[in-house]
Amino acid sequence: RALSPHPAVAVRCQEGQLAVTVRRDLFGTGRPVRAAELSLGTASCLPLSPNPAQAFVTFVAALHECGSTLQVTPDSLIYRTTLFYKPTRSGNPLIVRATPAEVPIECHYPRRSNVSSGAVRPTWAPFRSTVAAEERLRFSLRLMDDEWSGERLSNGFQLGDSLRFQADVTSEGHVPLRLFVDQCVATATPDTSSSPRYAFIDLGGCLVDSRAEDTGSAFVSPRPRPESLRFLVDAFKFAGDVGNLLYISCHLRVSPAALAPNPWNKACSFSKASGLWAPLEGTAAICSCCDTGSCPSPG
Repeated sequence: RALSPHPAVAVRCQEGQLAVTVRRDLFGTGRPVRAAELSLGTASCLPLSPNPAQAFVTFVAALHECGSTLQVTPDSLIYRTTLFYKPTRSGNPLIVRATPAEVPIECHYPRRSNVSSGAVRPTWAPFRSTVAAEERLRFSLRLMDDEWSGERLSNGFQLGDSLRFQADVTSEGHVPLRLFVDQCVATATPDTSSSPRYAFIDLGGCLVDSRAEDTGSAFVSPRPRPESLRFLVDAFKFAGDVGNLLYISCHLRVSPAALAPNPWNKACSFSKASGLWAPLEGTAAICSCCDTGSCPSPG
């Protein structure tokens, strides 16, 4: 039988999701499979509303959806899922006219550079995408004035004041990004591992200082834009420290703006009014680890 010029299964590994296109004539026999017989992942996600007149069925899912699994290696994030074909029984229960099939699917993303979408030529072996963008990201962290209209001219504070921080990322020609602050550490010396040491943002985006009594520390909602993040921290000093300097170091990170906030990508403040952790975006569930300390490490 002559080979079809179109692949039976095509996969596009995008910034925050994957798209799987399945030819209805999956096995090249001239007998099309039904859309209802196809599903994606262990969660059995269904395809987009199929058009019976079209020769293809399409699935679109976020990387964490449909029961996909994530493996973190030193160099890559590997998302794995499976396309399932489960044929319905024929009218005669004594005979079988089709065999179930499983197609393993993988999307690989490099951890040490920026990710951009790219088409993948699939086979019946796992599919891979490791296309990296060459754009450079420029991060900044600034102390802002009381109106958030510009950078603060002085870096001196009195106890009782609020420090207004704004973190930003800029790039040229990059995919839309959302910025997060994983950790901010205050020390009495430039050495971030020195003692005393206070991590007022920790656990991949939990503003733990907002949990302390009599503080107004919080992430500021709404964001000015997805690639900017503002937060307030009440001024403090180390007990017993006769010096008047604090060194603050923060770890900033981005994710694709199309990827919904999750336990890996979050900005959470403690609300004293409700007694609960509240996310800047997303559902409250993504902040539940801020109290338990069991937050997953960002990839």
